[in-house]
Amino acid sequence: MKHIADWALELATQRGASYADARMLDERSRSLATKNGKVGHASDAESQGMGVRVMVDGAWGFAASKELSRPEVEATAARAVAIARASAQVKREDVRLAPEKAVKAKWASPYRIDPFTVSIEQNLDLLIKIDAELRAVAGITLAETSMNFRREQSWFASSEGADIQQTKFTTGAGYAAYAFAGHEIMKRWDIRLSWTACSAWKQITRAPRS
Repeated sequence: MKHIADWALELATQRGASYADARMLDERSRSLATKNGKVGHASDAESQGMGVRVMVDGAWGFAASKELSRPEVEATAARAVAIARASAQVKREDVRLAPEKAVKAKWASPYRIDPFTVSIEQNLDLLIKIDAELRAVAGITLAETSMNFRREQSWFASSEGADIQQTKFTTGAGYAAYAFAGHEIMKRWDIRLSWTACSAWKQITRAPRS
């Protein structure tokens, strides 16, 4: 993604920006659920986008796009410059940036397995097996399972040399069993916070029932 930021920063400075920065985001999400042995829903989505901020003649300009092709990135940077130049016509005073050293850093959530390297079929297979085990218990009238994964990758780069990358994972999975008797409802559940932690569920599907 660094090269995409460079396209925006290069064009912005060529068009007269005294400062420019670019922010890019790549999000991936997956949501799966079962209910009484059937798939309730299954979705896997990805979205990308970028924002360009520039300073021209002491005024800010900003533009964004969901497209990351070079022509669109450069057009986005050009729009930001045009907006900043227009804003400069009505500014009360110049914007002044605090002196800060350019930061270069890279960080990622600690993880053992990237959940998106595991197929949806594998995810659903485990959920369906857990669902079946829950319904095999006498008295259980409703079984539900779910998994939700999200990966957010972000980049920040500036004309002053900043280069910051971050990858953050948010994960969760769980199941619940309900027993209905007259006007009473009993519920038991278990929650796991990562795909790795879900490996303990596999023991449930292998354990013999007495």
